[in-house]
Amino acid sequence: LSQKMKEFCSHWWFKLALKLSLLLLGASSQMYDLHIDCFHLQRPSTVVNNLAARRPHSPVKLNTENPHQVVIGNGVVSFNLSKPKGHIIGIYTGTSNVLEPKNKENDRGYLDVVWNKNGKAGKFQRVVGTNFSVIVANKNIVEVSFSRTWTASMKGSSVPINIDQRYILRRGDSGFYSYVIFERTPGLPAAEVYQVRIVFKLDEARFRYIAISNTRQRNMPSQSDRELGRPLEYPEAVLLTHPTDSQFKGEVDDKYQYSSENKDSRVHGWIAEDDIAAEGFWVITPSNEFRSAGPIKQELTSHVGPTTLSMFTSTHYGGKDVTMNFGEGETYKKVFGPIFVYLNSSPNKARFRSLWSDAVKQLFKEVRRWPYDFVGSKDFIPPNQRGIVSGKLQVQDRIGKAQPAKNAYVGLALPGNAGSWQKECKGYQFWTQTDRNGHFLIENVVPGDYKLYAWVPGFIGDYMYPTKISIRPGRNIKLNSLVYYPPRNGPTLWEIGIPDRSAAELYVPDPNPGFRNKLYPNNGSDKFRQYGLWARYTELYPKNDLIYTVGVSDYNKDWFFAQVTRSTEEKTFMPTTWQIRFQLQNITRGGNYTLQLAIAAATISKLEVRLNEAKAKRPYFSARLIGNDNAIARHGIHGLYELYSVVVGSDELVKGKNIIYLTQSFAKGPFMGVMYDYIRFETPPTATQHCA
Repeated sequence: LSQKMKEFCSHWWFKLALKLSLLLLGASSQMYDLHIDCFHLQRPSTVVNNLAARRPHSPVKLNTENPHQVVIGNGVVSFNLSKPKGHIIGIYTGTSNVLEPKNKENDRGYLDVVWNKNGKAGKFQRVVGTNFSVIVANKNIVEVSFSRTWTASMKGSSVPINIDQRYILRRGDSGFYSYVIFERTPGLPAAEVYQVRIVFKLDEARFRYIAISNTRQRNMPSQSDRELGRPLEYPEAVLLTHPTDSQFKGEVDDKYQYSSENKDSRVHGWIAEDDIAAEGFWVITPSNEFRSAGPIKQELTSHVGPTTLSMFTSTHYGGKDVTMNFGEGETYKKVFGPIFVYLNSSPNKARFRSLWSDAVKQLFKEVRRWPYDFVGSKDFIPPNQRGIVSGKLQVQDRIGKAQPAKNAYVGLALPGNAGSWQKECKGYQFWTQTDRNGHFLIENVVPGDYKLYAWVPGFIGDYMYPTKISIRPGRNIKLNSLVYYPPRNGPTLWEIGIPDRSAAELYVPDPNPGFRNKLYPNNGSDKFRQYGLWARYTELYPKNDLIYTVGVSDYNKDWFFAQVTRSTEEKTFMPTTWQIRFQLQNITRGGNYTLQLAIAAATISKLEVRLNEAKAKRPYFSARLIGNDNAIARHGIHGLYELYSVVVGSDELVKGKNIIYLTQSFAKGPFMGVMYDYIRFETPPTATQHCA
């Protein structure tokens, strides 16, 4: 049968019919010439990715005859790009484009940035190349470049960075690689970059099933469903009131409900359940080294469109604290990527979910190959020119011997202060987790100067190795046993929460039934991703604020996940004051107690602490106006971490009942508030206690 089908496809009248069909769809003649060579009908295979079985040994072909397009194919996949702009016009696994054919050619696959002068509101720019060049082209690999050099005539209208976007296709691969080089040469003006990403907009008529993780998968509404819906508190959130498919009616759709932490966002995408077969489109990120702000930075993934993103940096869940800020004349160079755009298919439509499992397997393959040895730019550092850092981290919190820092996050980032890695966006970062004995190994480090940072789940604060670490090509640095002394001034009297930089263990309410996303059940760990949870506080505490009694209350049930404002019937907002009530049997006169306040997120909040006097004119402690991470509105259970150690004199306390008042006094909107990671009250240190 396979041979007969090959003979059928070889007839001149079949080729003519296919060519006419493609031309009627707007394809170029050159695109037809390559796609007819890539299109290979065959007997259905039993492998999960049916595409991978297509002519895996066919050579890679590059066609540049069309003055406005470049076409690259390898017998498995092919794609065409605008020349010299570098926008992805089409991606093909047969005769149909997986990108949205109704969109303009510059609105299907592209690189964009959001930027402006320092301190100004960001403006969107789709990057347009002005020069096309071939880096390498042979039967095994093709790499092409679409670059743009900044000139003075672009001042104010284009981000002052030289940008080179590359695409790579190799023989036998069921997908292609893409990466971007940013370079600032001397003399360029100052600028602030808020976002860098690659965008893919898929065929809406075909791709309806999203997959972000093993547990976060579902059929999705359409863009037109959103347009017919009712906008909610902000434009990204829409209540679906008139969807074409009734199963979505009454649900909320919001792209931020599909965000993930960098460490978890390594593969995501969409599946098309076609009449006969199923096809998957995936963005695979083999390394997080080029992403900003560390492993737990939250970013967008895929969302209704259908849209799939590769986010390199953004202000999401961090605000203006996580921007790329360039001074006047500052030089810079960084390679973002490569990422891998992977396509797979299954001949059995009923097994369409297996395409997710296959994409995860492909991720593991890409991770094992990293860093790649086939990238054409000299600015991408190959494996043999990178370094290694290893060591052992221990933690010593009280009297006694240090203990292994189990499952600690240990990483290298540009030199700064302890914890600065979570705001660092310009350099590379390399992270790992320790084993149960505290050992860590950081491999494939790009040469340069770094500081080593760490944080340990179960302990507050940040660790930073005091000495700068200089990585040279091929260098293997073995550090001695390192000891982290987390902040502590005395024994624990009481505590609320778990020190893990998240508010997930606190009370997350069920959503309003009228604003649900069915992907997240009320008993699931992702319940915090539901829309409108901030408004539940006013419903639960309409008149009086939260009161937590140490020894009686349970933070899993009685400590609301975010201290937000209270809304009124007049649609204004009021500050909220929470109480922590506790007993002191004895007071150490002349000694200092300590209130440790670990903050998991904050959005334009002013946190004030009062002791035993709710209406004291001046707070005992007041944080500055803190936070701009917007984690409350964007369904994040954490944003940027802050730690405040408030020393409390014994004269402020009384024997018996004491009350700590926590006030969030800045109340200009519904999303202003604080998420607490962990709160601890310490007694004065004992004579035998070891404290950092």
